[in-house]
Amino acid sequence: MGARIIEFFKSRRKLLFTVGNFQQVIGLVLLFIIAAIISPVAHRTGQNIFLSGANLTDIMRQVSEKGIIALGMTFVILTGGIDLSVGSVLALSATFTANTLTNWKTDMSWPMEICVVIIMALAICTAFGTLQGTLIAKLKVQPFIITLAGMIGIRGFARFLTTNANIDIGFGDDISSLFAKTIQNKTIVIAAFAALALIFGVILARTVFGLQVKSVGDNPVAARYAGLPVTKTLIYTYAISGFLVGIAGVLHCAQNHQGNPNDGVSYELDAIASVVIGGTSMSGGKGTITGTIIGAFILGILTNIFRLKGVDINVEMMCKSVIIVIAVWLQMPRKAKGAAKKQSAGRN
Repeated sequence: MGARIIEFFKSRRKLLFTVGNFQQVIGLVLLFIIAAIISPVAHRTGQNIFLSGANLTDIMRQVSEKGIIALGMTFVILTGGIDLSVGSVLALSATFTANTLTNWKTDMSWPMEICVVIIMALAICTAFGTLQGTLIAKLKVQPFIITLAGMIGIRGFARFLTTNANIDIGFGDDISSLFAKTIQNKTIVIAAFAALALIFGVILARTVFGLQVKSVGDNPVAARYAGLPVTKTLIYTYAISGFLVGIAGVLHCAQNHQGNPNDGVSYELDAIASVVIGGTSMSGGKGTITGTIIGAFILGILTNIFRLKGVDINVEMMCKSVIIVIAVWLQMPRKAKGAAKKQSAGRN
């Protein structure tokens, strides 16, 4: 019996290592325990603030918005690419949604009008993602350059739509207010992230397209020789990124009761950090949605405990930068680490 139990845990451990998330799970658990220990307590009740139900659901809600962006970023990075435009696309989605809901007058019922506006916002964001993917795949220009141009141009387009104005959503009974009241609910935001994570986790792990994404990132030349649709895979990947960022932008608009063309700055960095901390290789070909979710929660818990402890936001940023470097270093194969050490020693 004892031998069977040992074999059971060995097989589970092997599965975790195969998935590539064992270290990330351990890191998340340890971080959660540390956060619970150092958390401040409420003066009146003596309750641990970090472990309170309200705070834990707040973490989940805050993680959900950027986590949805990180899901799309996972696909992009798995192809060996990067998407720097996600913050601008989020601003465009939120701005378009708020602007249309407050100015567009129709005879449709309010639920139908809200659905139509959301579909329009997602279509626009998906179109921009498709355009960037097409330019990357067809022109063979580095994703960094194309998405950097997209980051600038798309934000400019968002500002152009509103003449650089912030579109506020009220708290009354008009359509825009009803939209915000409905979508900003914690349950809806968290459920949206969970559902999308499940859907795209299955797509990545269990479909031919998911295998193609990893194959293109692992070796694009071999993928072409093998007859894989590399061009289509890249286009679809960036379209998925645009679509998911569009959803995050709609949620952002509802939660903040506004569409601001200047929102979403540095969101691309948080998304990339979640993906990298989750174990996805920046060179492409290796990674999981599960890892990205874990990475998003690691960042979310870090941010939350820093805020609870009143840590300066600049210190928070420095700590996150160190964590990202460590996460990338831990992913490096032993041979690469040894080569890096030799190269460093040679310079010295």
